Amino acid sequence: MSRPRIVIVGAGFAGYRTARTLSRLTRHKADITLLNPTDYFLYLPLLPHVATGVLEPRRVTVSLSGTLPRVRLALGEADGVDLERHEVTYTDPEGQRGELPYDRLVLSVGSVNKLLPVPGVAEHAHGFRGMPEALYLRDHITRQLELAATAPDAATCRARCTFVVVGAGYTGVELAAHGRLFTDALVRRQPLRQGIRPRWLLLDIADRVLPELDHRLSSTADRVLRRRGVDVRTGTSVKEATSDGVLLDDGDSVDTRTLVWCVGVRPDPLVAGLGRPLERGRLRVDTFLQVPGHPEVFACGDAAAVPDLTRPGEFTPMTAQHAWRQGATAGRNVAASLGFGTRSTYRHRDLGFTVDLGGAQAAANPLGVPLSGPLAGAVTRGYHLAAMPGNRVRVAADWLLDSLLPRQAVQLGLVRSWSVPLESTSPEVARVPHQRTKGSTPPENATTPMPEEGPDADQHRTT
Repeated sequence: MSRPRIVIVGAGFAGYRTARTLSRLTRHKADITLLNPTDYFLYLPLLPHVATGVLEPRRVTVSLSGTLPRVRLALGEADGVDLERHEVTYTDPEGQRGELPYDRLVLSVGSVNKLLPVPGVAEHAHGFRGMPEALYLRDHITRQLELAATAPDAATCRARCTFVVVGAGYTGVELAAHGRLFTDALVRRQPLRQGIRPRWLLLDIADRVLPELDHRLSSTADRVLRRRGVDVRTGTSVKEATSDGVLLDDGDSVDTRTLVWCVGVRPDPLVAGLGRPLERGRLRVDTFLQVPGHPEVFACGDAAAVPDLTRPGEFTPMTAQHAWRQGATAGRNVAASLGFGTRSTYRHRDLGFTVDLGGAQAAANPLGVPLSGPLAGAVTRGYHLAAMPGNRVRVAADWLLDSLLPRQAVQLGLVRSWSVPLESTSPEVARVPHQRTKGSTPPENATTPMPEEGPDADQHRTT
């Protein structure tokens, strides 16, 4: 009898944990294939550290082949699932098509940037969901300050060193907090015109930063941001974006060359094409993470609407910590369906939050105990080290070096603006122009269809 074929689509928090759990439970008694556009698992909560020069890119990436024994990696992007034929189709990095037949399928495709119908945003803003976007942003910030230092007039100088972040959830708050420290460090070595300093604006339509958190943690983050010099504007958003600035909905106009879009995420559009019931763009599953009507198909993470047993009638939020734990449950339940162990329902109650504000500052409430300042910073970084599935020593070493040495202000130029469009179904992969000839100009932007939007998924919670 041939061994059962298990295909896992996506190697984010949910997919990676599913693969690791299945690798341990099946023990060479099943063929496990992990389909992913990259050969690494990205520890997304530390991406602001990459964008602001605290951590080197490879520190937050964990090798799939190196950490998942007995799992075969298939490089590619899934573009279709045939539920009747039990087959996943995909395109590899070189444009070749492939098919993966399965006996069990786990859909853990995650989420992509959420885009609102604001004129000019798709053309002039950049998201913050993948490594290419972080690398582009680090180069872009460095370049804007270098150009500002030699700008022909004060107005151009101010515009180049003004950075606008839209969305005051976890990602936006952490990016603005780290970004302000980064730009201050850069201009100490290459001063701007007299009287001009880097300016960071953090905008959100909510009435406070981190609106999904306890008021005490929100107040801590707000206080740190304002003390650091970040211009926090709640109840405000972007009305229009251009290449030279943004128009806010309160009538104010801000000259800037940098607009970072952190308003949240939406489920990967792959699940919308399955023809199965959705919940705000997410694929409905039962408490065992199985797709109704297709017991051989499981789904978890941001693309799955998982019933929340701790809050009857609701679904678990799109967070990294839920995705990580759902991956473990999916792995156990897939194994159980093949005769290895017993299945279980997914249930998890949140035990706290951590928000890294850069330097020694953070806001956290592990087990419901509110913390701030250096103690919260130590708890937050300790949590990240414990949660990472690899590279802990390298990350800790980079943090130590960052506290002792100045950051390197260099542009690598590896990721261009056109290769990381906001409207992308694969933010983890830099766009490559199709059939580009030598000397031709790449497209400035492109659009893709959007499914129904979902809430923010960049929340980091303690275990």
